[in-house]
Amino acid sequence: MKTILVVDDEESIRLLYREELEEEGYRVICASDGEEALRKVKSDSPDLITLDIRMPGMDGIEVLQRIREMDTDIPVIMSTAYGEYRQDFNVWASDAYIIKTANLDELKKTISRLLGDEN
Repeated sequence: MKTILVVDDEESIRLLYREELEEEGYRVICASDGEEALRKVKSDSPDLITLDIRMPGMDGIEVLQRIREMDTDIPVIMSTAYGEYRQDFNVWASDAYIIKTANLDELKKTISRLLGDEN
């Protein structure tokens, strides 16, 4: 079973992603901020990370840079409610960029593609 780390400061998003992705057959772990995310990358070795950009403290762009310093092979999906970050050069180190919506079809398809699943 592949493990997905969901990093988002909004509890409702973490719960939604967990429920939907567990239904797809993934093991889901969550982090509410950048520091917790980095600890879980080290301790849980996730197969993929969804990463919010706007978070208090360390933002998602800094977390992405630190993840890339630790492991360049983990697929990272930047997930945000704000489309303007798509033009930010710093998010280009991610493997995908998803605008948050209540419909998670695009997120699920992107995860499946990045993990090589046939879901």
